[in-house]
Amino acid sequence: MESSVPQLLPLLKQYFGFRSFRPLQEEIIRDVLAGQDVFALLPTGGGKSLCFQLPAMARPGLAVVVSPLIALMKDQVDALQASGVPATFLNSSLAAGESRARLRGLHNGEFRLLYVAPERLMLPGCLADLQRWGVNLLAIDEAHCISEWGHDFRPEYRQLAELRQLFPTVPMMALTATATARVRHDIVTLLRLREPRCYVASFNRPNLTYRVFAKHKPYDQLRKFLRERPGQSGIVYCQARKTAESVASRLEADGLKAKPYHAGLTAKERTAHQELFLQDEVRVICATIAFGMGINKPNVRFVVHYDLPKNIEGYYQETGRAGRDGLPSECVLLFSAGDVAKLVRFIDEKSDPGERNIAHEQLRQMVHYAESSGCRRSELLGYFGEPAAEANCGGCDNCLSPRATYDGTLAAQKFLSCLYRIRQRSGFEFGMNQIVEVLTGAETESIRRWGHEQLSTYGIGQEHSRAEWKAIGRELIRQGLVRQVSRDHFSVLGLTEDGLAVLKERKPVRLTRPVSAPEPKAPRAGEIACDELLFERLVRLRKQLADERALPPHILFSDVTLRQVARDYPASERALARISGMSTRKLQEFGRVLLAVVAGHLETQPRQIFAETSFEDDVPREARSTRRASSDAAPYDKELFERLRMVRRRMAERRGLPAYMILHDSALREMARRYPRSIEELAEIARVGSRRASQFGEEFLKVIAEHECASPQASD
Repeated sequence: MESSVPQLLPLLKQYFGFRSFRPLQEEIIRDVLAGQDVFALLPTGGGKSLCFQLPAMARPGLAVVVSPLIALMKDQVDALQASGVPATFLNSSLAAGESRARLRGLHNGEFRLLYVAPERLMLPGCLADLQRWGVNLLAIDEAHCISEWGHDFRPEYRQLAELRQLFPTVPMMALTATATARVRHDIVTLLRLREPRCYVASFNRPNLTYRVFAKHKPYDQLRKFLRERPGQSGIVYCQARKTAESVASRLEADGLKAKPYHAGLTAKERTAHQELFLQDEVRVICATIAFGMGINKPNVRFVVHYDLPKNIEGYYQETGRAGRDGLPSECVLLFSAGDVAKLVRFIDEKSDPGERNIAHEQLRQMVHYAESSGCRRSELLGYFGEPAAEANCGGCDNCLSPRATYDGTLAAQKFLSCLYRIRQRSGFEFGMNQIVEVLTGAETESIRRWGHEQLSTYGIGQEHSRAEWKAIGRELIRQGLVRQVSRDHFSVLGLTEDGLAVLKERKPVRLTRPVSAPEPKAPRAGEIACDELLFERLVRLRKQLADERALPPHILFSDVTLRQVARDYPASERALARISGMSTRKLQEFGRVLLAVVAGHLETQPRQIFAETSFEDDVPREARSTRRASSDAAPYDKELFERLRMVRRRMAERRGLPAYMILHDSALREMARRYPRSIEELAEIARVGSRRASQFGEEFLKVIAEHECASPQASD
C-alpha cells in the first residue's frame, strides 16, 4: 500500500512549515495512511499532534481526534486554522448556536479535522453523525486515560472500545506522553487495536534538572527559591485547592506576582489567570494538577512540587511543563513523611479494593523516587522501561551532590530482626506500620491482639521516630534486604535471602542520609555562565521596555539572549547583532540602550571571562544525544529578530491569537539569518510554508527591508 501513500514533505512544508520530520513522525504517519493501527508514545514536546494533523490533510475525509483537554481545544484549532487546516471542535464549552453551525459544516464536508471530547463523541447522535461524515482516521489522544494504572484514569475512555465495531476498517491511533509497559498493554487491549505498530520515543529531557529537598517550612523554602530566580516564570503544584489559594495569596503579599489555578475557580477566573501567566504578567501559577495539560508557554523555567505527587507518571508529565523551549530548567520536589501519610489516608478511603491496591503501589514508587540516593534521571527512565545512557547524568541533585552515607548496621539489624521475630511468632508477615510500631514500643490494639509486646524487639528502636524507621525500612527494600509484596490487598514485608544473611552473619550495612533542605542557588544543567550583575541590570531594562510597550518581557528578549550579552560584553551594533535572538529590528530599536547599559556596567565593574556555552533550540528533543542542550550556532541578526517578534505580536493581537500561532521563534531567527526578499524565499524557511508566507509575509518582508536600509552592516 506504500504506493498509495501521498508525498508527505510538500504537505509538511505547506501547512506546518517544516522541511523534515522529527524522529518517528514519518514512520507513524505512513503506517496510519496505509490503514495500519498505531500506538505512539512521544513525550512532551515530541511532536505527537503532527502524527494525526498531517494525515488529515493527506487525503479526503475527516480525521477525528478524541481528547479530554477541553480547555485547550480552542487553542489547538486556532493554531491549525492559522496554518490553513480546516479544523473545528465539539465540546461542552460551546453554546447551542455555535454547535449547530459546526455541525452544519461537518455535514457539508467543510472540515478535515475534528477535535471532540470522549463524553460528546459517545453520545448516540454523535456516533450516528460520524458514520455519515466519511471518517478516515480515529486518533485517541492522552490514551493513558483508559488504563487504571495510568495517572489520569477516566472511565468514559473505556466506552471508546465501541469505535472499533462502528468503524472496523478505519485506522485507529492511540497517543500518549506517559505510559509504562502495563499501561501500554491496557491501551492496545482496551481500545481493540488491530496488530498495531508500536512506537516508543525516549523519555529523557536532558535540559531538566531534578532535585528533591526535605520539606521544612515549605512556604519559606519556596519564597527563598523564587527570590533567587528574579524574572523567571514557573508553576508550583499543590495537592489541594486550599493550598494553592493560600500559597498564591502569601506570595502576592510578599511582592511576588502569583495566581491560583484549580477546578474550584470559575472558568472565567481560570482563563484570566492562565492568560496573565502566558503573558508574563504573573510569574507564578500555584495550581492543582488541573493546570498545564499541554500548556504552550515555552519559558517555564521551573516546576516546584509543593506537595508529594500521587504517582510518577503524573509527576513526569507535570515536570514536563518546564523547559519546552529546550533551555535549562529546574524541577524541584519538596518531600515529607507527612505528605506520604496524608496520601495513604486518602487512598484508604477508596471503596474499591483494586483501586486501593493500584494507588498504594503507585505511591510506593513515588516515595521510592523521592528517597532514592541514585540518579533521578535513571530512576525516571527506568520506571518507563528505558535504560539510562550514563550512570551520572550531571543533571540531578544525587549526581551533582551525592548524599552522604553512614554506618546503618545497627538500625538494619534491629529492623531485620523485628521482621524475623514477628514472622516466627505469628506465622505470617505484616506491613510496615506494624513493624515500626513494634520497634517504637507503640501500645495499639493490633500489638496486643498479636502479642507483639512480648517480642524481644518490642521497643528497641525508640532512638528513631516512626517516620525515620519507615524511611530506613524503605531503603532496606531498595537494597534488596527486605521484600515487599501485596497479599489480600495489603502490602506486607519479609526477609530476603540477602537480608537473612545480613541478620545472621552481622554483615555491615550502609544507609544514605535523607534528603536535606535546599541549598541556595543549586547548580543547573547547561546554564550560560555570564556576568550575573550585568544580567540582572539587563533583566530590569527588559522589564522597563516591556512595560512601556505593554508587552510580555520575553517578547523583547529571552533570558538566553540577555545572558549572552552579559557574557560577551558587545561594544558595537555589529557585535550585538551576533547575539542569539538579537534581530535586526530589535538591534535598531534597543541596540543603543543595551550597549549603553553594557558600557555603563564596565565603567564600574571589571570585565570577566567566560567559557562559551550554547543550547539546542530548534533541534528535536529526541535527537539530542547528550544531556547538555546546545543551540543553533549559526549567527543571526538579533535586532531584526526582535523587530520580527514585535511584528508577530501585533499580528497575533489583531487576530486574538497567541504569538506562537503566527510563527515560531525559530522561523523568525532564520529570517534574521537569510534576509528573505520575496514571498517565495520566505516560504522556503522552516516552519513558515506557503500559506503563512502568503498570509503574513508582506509585513515581515517590509520590516526586513526597512531594517536593511537602516542597518546595512547587519547583512555583511
